[in-house]
Amino acid sequence: MELLFQIILLAVGFVMLVKGADWFVDGASAIARRLGIPQMVIALTVVAMGTSAPELAVSLSAALRGNPDITVGSVVGSNILNILIILGVSSVVTDLKVARSAIRAEIPFMLLVTAVLQLQGVDGAIGRGNSVVLLLLFLIYLGYLYWLAKNGREEVTVESAADQPMKRCVLMTVTGLVLIIWGSSITVDMASDIARRFGLSERLIGLTIVALGTSLPELFTSVNAAMKGNADIALGNIVGSNIFNILFIVGLSGLVVPVSFADLFIVDTLVAIGAAIVLGGFCVRKGKLITWHGVVMLVGYGAYLGWLLMI
Repeated sequence: MELLFQIILLAVGFVMLVKGADWFVDGASAIARRLGIPQMVIALTVVAMGTSAPELAVSLSAALRGNPDITVGSVVGSNILNILIILGVSSVVTDLKVARSAIRAEIPFMLLVTAVLQLQGVDGAIGRGNSVVLLLLFLIYLGYLYWLAKNGREEVTVESAADQPMKRCVLMTVTGLVLIIWGSSITVDMASDIARRFGLSERLIGLTIVALGTSLPELFTSVNAAMKGNADIALGNIVGSNIFNILFIVGLSGLVVPVSFADLFIVDTLVAIGAAIVLGGFCVRKGKLITWHGVVMLVGYGAYLGWLLMI
């Protein structure tokens, strides 16, 4: 009975994270627009960070609570799942045309930052010096996005509750933030308790259950965009989220509390690098992701999950 209660609380935590991120983005975007902040700046900051808010909240909470395997596992696991599952499902639903900027710059940059994380983790920890490097790379990435949008090469749109009264917008923002923080606390506690109950490692829980739960915003956004024919949004959302996860979330977590990097995470990060290479190869060859690409990625994740369960 206690286990069922823990599972229910874990699900509640995920719902709080997803809904909290949704309300936070809507409310904060609306406030920013009312204050005269350009739409482009909002899109590159509030909205981009909002979709990764669950990963950020869980990672920081886990780091502060002394659960580093969940911190690293949720980020690396989310990045693997984002490519192999979310883009896999999206490309099975419909062909995803890939923008030139994604092939030339964004996917290679995602591969680069994943390799940087791998190299930083070899010594067993992501310390404050490593975190500074990641955050500097994040600033460079934001600068690139700003340049891309300003030169008209990337369309950035923001949907928000701008027509709502200011009080309602503030309430949405604060409520969303509370849900994110509270939901992250519940998620980390329940995931850790369930792992201990079944003798599972926090690494496995972080790479699978927590990674899936925190990737729900990306899953809903990408599949919905694919079904509506907005392939560039589906792919861009995933690539941008993966870059953000490593540079900002791991960078900020390691800056607050140095995060240990278990040896097995080196293998997981290699899988993330492999997934990025496969994605890049498919995109370069065809200029789009098609059905059989999606099938290959889904099978690849199945093989990875099987390996995780065996070790």
